[in-house]
Amino acid sequence: MIGLDTNVLVRYIAQDDARQSRLATQLIEETCNAATPGFVSLVVVVELVWVSESCYAATRADIADIIRRILGIRKLVVQEAEIIWKTLRRYEASRADFADCLVEQLALAAGCTDVMTFDKAAAKAGMRLLK
Repeated sequence: MIGLDTNVLVRYIAQDDARQSRLATQLIEETCNAATPGFVSLVVVVELVWVSESCYAATRADIADIIRRILGIRKLVVQEAEIIWKTLRRYEASRADFADCLVEQLALAAGCTDVMTFDKAAAKAGMRLLK
């Protein structure tokens, strides 16, 4: 496997830097394959969402499309892909941040009965408000 940093995925998705976007596209579409896939960690997924929102003004719909696109690339192995899918569904059905939805889904997958928070939006999305 070939580990991919957030900036590689950003350039691949955004296509906003001629040289880096070309290199990222070549890596993902030509170098990565079934025998040697690209690896996308959970940290990279969270950073990709953050960069997309903060630097590219991506909307919630844009974020959902980006995550679906990454999950749909067969040449990529996304860490905990099933949890990312569940996170995406929770994110789309709520007003919580993607990272909060991921925190909740990871905790549930680890066997937690509750996920405690002070964040009211996260509590409305499934976490339990600590009062």
